[in-house]
Amino acid sequence: MEKSNNHYFYVLECADHTLYAGYTNNIEKRLAVHNAGKGAKYTRARGPVKCIYKEVFATKQEAMRAEYAFKQLTREQKINYIRRDES
Repeated sequence: MEKSNNHYFYVLECADHTLYAGYTNNIEKRLAVHNAGKGAKYTRARGPVKCIYKEVFATKQEAMRAEYAFKQLTREQKINYIRRDES
């Protein structure tokens, strides 16, 4: 399978309505891994999950910086961040 040159910061909504943020260079594959129960420990007990937000970056460092910044937000701020492009 070919690796993408894109780097993604993504947000999943778990079955219990909690949010999970992560980094990948292949969204579809990563989502499949999470839903197979082989992803992050956090999502294993909270599946199935669905991708509710993704943002593409040119470098892994930029994507991981966005992930880290997102994780520092409160839940309300996270929801506002995800919805900011909907208006």
